[in-house]
Amino acid sequence: MNARAVLLDLDGTLLDTVLDLHAAASGMLADLDRPPVTVEDIRAYVGRGIPNLVKRILAGKLDAADDPAPPPEKALASFKKHYAEVNGRASRPFPGVMEGLKALKAKGLPLGVITNKAGAFTSVLLDRSGLAPFMDVVVPGDLLPRPKPDPMPVVWACGRLDVSPADTLLIGDSVARLQGWQIGRLQGLPRALRLQRGPGRARPGLRCYSRQHRRRRKSHRHSMMILSTTKVVRPRWAEAWPWRPWR
Repeated sequence: MNARAVLLDLDGTLLDTVLDLHAAASGMLADLDRPPVTVEDIRAYVGRGIPNLVKRILAGKLDAADDPAPPPEKALASFKKHYAEVNGRASRPFPGVMEGLKALKAKGLPLGVITNKAGAFTSVLLDRSGLAPFMDVVVPGDLLPRPKPDPMPVVWACGRLDVSPADTLLIGDSVARLQGWQIGRLQGLPRALRLQRGPGRARPGLRCYSRQHRRRRKSHRHSMMILSTTKVVRPRWAEAWPWRPWR
């Protein structure tokens, strides 16, 4: 596959935003007279947007996000207030991200970000992190009726970039963030590439391709420099599904 456009996840893929999210969580928990959580707790809970993050923090478990009920209004309002104060303050691009984005731009590829973060937070974060100039389209979580992992944001972004979804490469750090996009393959949705880090667990049916698929995962070692090429290399074991995580 030779990609004509690249769409990327934001938190955990391009930016390490955990310290800002932890600061907001600490402020919220203090407002609620609740005990604090650790940075590593927040790192495990990140994903699926701020409302689900708040539910996970309050419940102390990941599967709290599976409950369709919204988080308590007071807690959500407190988290958003504190996050607006710290958003982008400690967030930084992962090693290799800026070099990888520059390499993709040098090839003339249009780039986009798809995130579940609200638009007001997304625009500020992209500006403060220096990523905004690279992005030709930005799809925050509150822009469309159905956020990711539904394929709608991908289709919408591809329309803005004037490319077919089948010619687009998706890049994220978590299986959970890519699986919904990949479910639509029968409708011509794109291939997905998972960076070798992130909280998602391996699930069958998701085809992930990487030039570094045989390398051992190293904690917080980012793989953005693999994007210096637009060709997705199919590993020898690609036919042996269900897919297994790199070990």
